[in-house]
Amino acid sequence: MSDSSLPVLPVEGCLEAGWLVRAGEDELAATVDVRPYGGPAGEDWFIVSDLGCAVGGSGGVRVSARWKGGGGRRAGGIGSRQENVVLGVGGASTTLAGITVRTPVGSALDLGTGSGIQALHAGRHATRVTATDVNPRALHIAALTLALSGAPAADLRRGSLFEPVRDDETFDLIVSNPPFVISPGARLTYRDGGMGGDDLCRTLVQQAGERLNEGGFAQFLANWQHVEGEDWQDRLRSWVPRGCDAWIVQREVQDVTQYAELWLRDAGDHRADPAQYQARYDAWLEEFEARKVRAVGFGWITLRRTSSAAPSITVEEWPHPVEQPLGETVRAHFARLDYLRDHDDAALLDDCFRLVREVVQEQVGLPGAEDPEHVVLRQNRGMRRATTVDTVGAGFAGVCDGTLSAGRILDAIAQLMGEDPVLLRDRTPAQIRLLVEQGFLEPAN
Repeated sequence: MSDSSLPVLPVEGCLEAGWLVRAGEDELAATVDVRPYGGPAGEDWFIVSDLGCAVGGSGGVRVSARWKGGGGRRAGGIGSRQENVVLGVGGASTTLAGITVRTPVGSALDLGTGSGIQALHAGRHATRVTATDVNPRALHIAALTLALSGAPAADLRRGSLFEPVRDDETFDLIVSNPPFVISPGARLTYRDGGMGGDDLCRTLVQQAGERLNEGGFAQFLANWQHVEGEDWQDRLRSWVPRGCDAWIVQREVQDVTQYAELWLRDAGDHRADPAQYQARYDAWLEEFEARKVRAVGFGWITLRRTSSAAPSITVEEWPHPVEQPLGETVRAHFARLDYLRDHDDAALLDDCFRLVREVVQEQVGLPGAEDPEHVVLRQNRGMRRATTVDTVGAGFAGVCDGTLSAGRILDAIAQLMGEDPVLLRDRTPAQIRLLVEQGFLEPAN
């Protein structure tokens, strides 16, 4: 990239805006970190963040002593913490970017934009991008991220959750990597939502439905509580707004002690006075105990606005490795839901299917045995699922090449196995539905 591709900013303007500070009589110092970031199509992008916050980690948020916070308070040196610090690209932000559905849309909302990474991605396939944040410094940094990357400017608005959005505004895509950490208090704006327990994530999900256009997606990262005496899956189902399909994937679970230690280290509290660290640790555990929280889950929540009379809600645990980007896998999941809703068992048996590419069959059993103990279908792409099938399921999947209807294939299997074809047709559609829903089979048309 040539120097001419970057905007020319007057030094005095940078000093006034706070991007530069004087470090001596003849020296200037940057107050932000600018890192190259490769876009999905090979774009040369730049992500702006506060110094020392280019990549998240367990070493704690560290802000340069040269940086002055929004209220004019000078940071106390390396390792000091500011409430309105803005992080750069980390694992959470790249995960959300990877799972986001990337079909062309008219309007996209990046709620809690931070350094602007999600708005940058959305600008590639959305005609109009709106980005919000409660932190005014984040809005300034997001604007700089977009400008340095040569991306279209976003409509930047200050406020919490959907407060900056007009009552009559709806979107085709909503994305958010919100301050989802469940903590006592709200010390750090970038991670602590300031609501009790997991109320911020719940509120975000519940309010998103009415902000979506028909067929639109809302995709979030979130934490949720595992409360004693309560099914965590039922808790999350209760979050889903009316008129929305949902796919919720729990990727990780931590007990409350692990969780508290993780986020205390994230804030750099392990570097502080031991007594102060212990007090904050105890406060965290006391908060969890008061709420009867025994663990905290982390994962992805995807909503899709639907006019269906019977929306689908899938809540599952999948801690295994997946292949990023997953946006197309997410889109295909909801397309399969539409197909299955529109096809009863009779229509299913009349249709033709194909085994999805990259699906392999594994047989598990003793060497030399006539029949395997288990037959497993495994995906090598996307969610990389594996499912055990019986002899009929394995035989059915193996011959699905889009040329014969499911019913004709089952009739042939019944003849080979000496079974009643009517009974086989009656009991197999449920297995076919599961294989379609999980992405092992796809309709030939």
